[in-house]
Amino acid sequence: MTDSLEDFERSEFTAEGTTRTIYRLGSGPAVIVISEIPGITPRVARFARVVAAIGCTAVMPSVFGDDGRDPTMAYALQSISKACVSQEFTVLALNRTSPITAWLRALARSEHERCGGPGVGAVGMCLTGGFALAMMVDPVVVAPVLSQPSLPFPVNRAHRQALGISDADVAKVVERVAAGVCVLGVRFTGDRASPPERFAALRELLGDGFVGVELDSSPGNPHGHRKGAHSVLTEDLDDRPGTPTRDALDQVLDLFRTRLLP
Repeated sequence: MTDSLEDFERSEFTAEGTTRTIYRLGSGPAVIVISEIPGITPRVARFARVVAAIGCTAVMPSVFGDDGRDPTMAYALQSISKACVSQEFTVLALNRTSPITAWLRALARSEHERCGGPGVGAVGMCLTGGFALAMMVDPVVVAPVLSQPSLPFPVNRAHRQALGISDADVAKVVERVAAGVCVLGVRFTGDRASPPERFAALRELLGDGFVGVELDSSPGNPHGHRKGAHSVLTEDLDDRPGTPTRDALDQVLDLFRTRLLP
């Protein structure tokens, strides 16, 4: 069923010459929830509601797609095709940060000023998964979460290891982690779109400053994760207590509690 998003406050935000619709719910320090392909689906909105329920302000920018629409294969292909030709997303180039992250950092600064608190959280998913890493270049972002980061597209070994940000931004990320910021990443082990080499590169770069949570989706895994499992916090989330995806969700929420709600 399509999500009407009626419980979210709707507004617009302009930065870097671009205006986008923003959906906001809750009170307390802000968490920027950046939707995956194909857009703000009902399950992305449900994740935002869970974030709001712990005492944060969930802020969902409309990045692509039709807000609230159920995902389908045709819809996903349509959204990803538009993203691939957009100049805002760097889908193949190595050592480049997607230009849209400058807009997202401006949004984070604005929401920090609006909501207060020690800083802002950021969650990227799938195509936007690595955006939280690029956003933490700005010191207001203190709780970055990378959910199945998929850019650049893993077409070869170099791309599978790449982080989707420039060398200058990598250096700033290393500085932020050295200063105490923790980066949390989640993925399924069989997810080809978000390859294991990317998490290995993050561990090598950031050491204990990167916490990588990898959920077993191998054939015959004891948790029933499907072969193509991809969206840890949304479409493939099994919310029952004690399941690996619920544990991963709780770990994300605990990061926000620790960093944003001391």
